[in-house]
Amino acid sequence: VYTVPVHHNPTGVTMSNPKRERLLKLAKQYDFKIVADEAYQLLNFCPSGVLPLFYHDDPADPRVFSIGTFAKLIGPGTKVGWVQAHPALLNPLQGIGFINSGNNPVIFASSMLKQFIASGNLAKHIAYVSADLGKKKDRLVDELKKIGLEPNNPGGGYFVWLKPKGKTTGRSGKGMSLETDAFAGYM
Repeated sequence: VYTVPVHHNPTGVTMSNPKRERLLKLAKQYDFKIVADEAYQLLNFCPSGVLPLFYHDDPADPRVFSIGTFAKLIGPGTKVGWVQAHPALLNPLQGIGFINSGNNPVIFASSMLKQFIASGNLAKHIAYVSADLGKKKDRLVDELKKIGLEPNNPGGGYFVWLKPKGKTTGRSGKGMSLETDAFAGYM
């Protein structure tokens, strides 16, 4: 199962701890793995109250790959991320050639990120960006409410989801494309 359990794209919703635990129970019951795309886990406007899905996993019967990225925290060109999982799930990944290659293009970026993290500057950067984006999100939510829309008020991430309250967006509220007839069955 692929999930975005924190500051979901596009809804901004965060999966509660009880729902996370239920998902893990289902993974054990039906014998499946979970890929938790947690790119926005560290980008919070207020405390999220949840830990990465990895922390809900059972080390004796692991099911979860929690995946993060610096691209959402530092900038889109930062093509470095991480996988957080118990050793039984991580160990097989070591044999993947591009992960264990000295020619991997992210080696240089990884060494710079190591310094950025060790210096404490990543934590400062995340705090700054979270505060700044939180202010922008608050303004956006307020302005959307003023025009009669119902935005959610996410606790982090980059997305604000709208309920139209009977209003349409765009001229007609229909999906937009150059040839709408070509996409009629998909809209």
